[in-house]
Amino acid sequence: MPQQLHSELRLIIANDSYTLIGDSEKPESLHIDRTTNAISISAGANPPAKFEKEQVVYGLFGIVSLLRSDYLVVITKRKKVATVLQTPIYSATDFSVFPIERSTTVALLGQPDEAYLLGLLKSHLYSAPFYFTYGGAYDVTMRLQEQKGDAAVWEKADDRFFWNKHLQRRLIDITTSSTDKDCKRFILPVMFGFLEFKQTSLNGRSLLFGLISRRSRYRAGTRYFSRGIDREGNVSNFNETEQILLLDTQNEKSVASAGSVKGEIRFAYTQTRGSVPVYWAEINNLRYKPDLKIMELSNTAESLQRHFDAQISHYGDQYLVNLVNKSGYEKPVKEAYERALDGMGNPRVHYTYFDFHHECKGLRFDRVSVLIDSLDEELKRQGYFHHDTTTSPSRPQVTQTSVVRTNCMDCLDRTNVVQSALGKWVLNNQLRSLGVLSTKESIDEHPAFLSLFRSVWADNADVVSRAYSGTGALKTDYTRTGKRSKEGALQDGVNSVIRYIKNNYLDGPRQDAYDLVTGAWVPRKGQEGGWRDERTVAVRLAPWIMLFSIFSLLLVLVAPQLVSDYLLSPRRLTLLSLLLLALSFNYITTRGISYVSHPRLVLIDDVLNYAGKGYESGRRGRPMKVAKVSVKSVEAQTMAKSRGMQRKESSVLPLMGSGTAKQD
Repeated sequence: MPQQLHSELRLIIANDSYTLIGDSEKPESLHIDRTTNAISISAGANPPAKFEKEQVVYGLFGIVSLLRSDYLVVITKRKKVATVLQTPIYSATDFSVFPIERSTTVALLGQPDEAYLLGLLKSHLYSAPFYFTYGGAYDVTMRLQEQKGDAAVWEKADDRFFWNKHLQRRLIDITTSSTDKDCKRFILPVMFGFLEFKQTSLNGRSLLFGLISRRSRYRAGTRYFSRGIDREGNVSNFNETEQILLLDTQNEKSVASAGSVKGEIRFAYTQTRGSVPVYWAEINNLRYKPDLKIMELSNTAESLQRHFDAQISHYGDQYLVNLVNKSGYEKPVKEAYERALDGMGNPRVHYTYFDFHHECKGLRFDRVSVLIDSLDEELKRQGYFHHDTTTSPSRPQVTQTSVVRTNCMDCLDRTNVVQSALGKWVLNNQLRSLGVLSTKESIDEHPAFLSLFRSVWADNADVVSRAYSGTGALKTDYTRTGKRSKEGALQDGVNSVIRYIKNNYLDGPRQDAYDLVTGAWVPRKGQEGGWRDERTVAVRLAPWIMLFSIFSLLLVLVAPQLVSDYLLSPRRLTLLSLLLLALSFNYITTRGISYVSHPRLVLIDDVLNYAGKGYESGRRGRPMKVAKVSVKSVEAQTMAKSRGMQRKESSVLPLMGSGTAKQD
């Protein structure tokens, strides 16, 4: 019988403790001492004799350590979003954060560094879609093909997609290191990503169609602050996307009452996406196109091999589909990828290049079929997961033996179009194999089902894109309707502008939040943050001069008489304002990198200053010559970051200074 976690907890808040009491047939109490920070567990419901408040919570998200205190993070509201294989799936919709240190919240928030870190934590909790189950027949962190049996929920969760594992580390360590303290029923693995299941019918057959994208906690980050690969072989923006189809052998119920598909027959198909697995970066500088940088480090080949060794161990042979442009700005990334693959020479890694913008020019995204036709034999060989539990309860009839790994520059927009097309091709074959569709029939002939399929894939594209770029995906009008429209192109333009603003001016704290929650950066208790603005006075003053100039010009337009009476003549003030505007604008654009919102926790200075072997498109927005940094220094940074997550999740790292590059 699969283990069940406590689905409801009574949180007892006292002056000197927090107590979580599991609401089940066999209740147990998790006790956190606010004086010693010690954690203990006991059988039965054991609330303290005196307490201030009691409330119901729906899961322990974890315990996070900041500079002044540890904090208890609990899920206070949840929403049931699906039932898969008789297992309810929930999304977390509200949270509470309680300081374990006995200082008041007001006193803790009075510390600017602590307030900044708490703000990061809370912004992350409310900006990310989190999904979880309490156990049962289905584990939301794992693909259908890999579902495991009776192990503890946290033990069988896929480590890559156990998003809050760093925050659960204390409970995990207690459980694994102690014979008398077993916290496993309190350890709730949470997945960050996309999940949607839709009940529908096709040719009179009830079915449940679902799509899940699981975001890896390794090398997590935002679009321009997390690119490429690290020493451990983790890549940015790695997502596993699984398309699921569940049916029953009998179709006795009408569509109106079809909320009860048990899933006797199970199909699934998995794809992956991830950043080009070499060392590369794009340096924001306030220009629409950042500076592109490719770093040829001595350990590139080793990192690439580790990446694909891990992918092969998870999925089997890798069929790579590269959509990066073969000319212009993106060309060096394509060439670096191909050189690295040629050097690796792994026979289980198969490479396909598809010139997306050339093949699909004129908004002909349907020409992705050219790519699918070229992969026809490979797709037939890799298969998909198929398990008819009525004929073989314990063993599937077919398993997927390889995976298509798709990438473009961001692994978002072009990648979404290709992945949805592959999903549709496989779904047609699955439905035909079961006789739901005839051998020459397609879901294109069923408008209602086709609309549902497109809508789910477009929703997935938007969610995956928001996590990385800050906006919904581009080209989703095609994913939703099968056609490219002027309205869709206009929306893409709006999203592109919003991406520019967020990626340049807002993404530093968002990257910090990723690093804090996933454990890429761990604070040291009691240490000062030291996050001072170290830019020169001139750099800080220039935007204010620019704003003053714009205000003066507006004043001349709306109140010329007032200007003439109390200031200069309108003509002189206009000339002076235009001069100041031109000078300040030029000053800001030539030092653009100083005005980008950089992360403060895990610095990127080594990437900014890298001057070793490789490629660089330019150094715009960086007027002054910076000191050269050895290749070793960049390797050390990537090594420290990946190790801090994978090898030393409970270790303590020093708190570092501002990530803003010192210019001027």
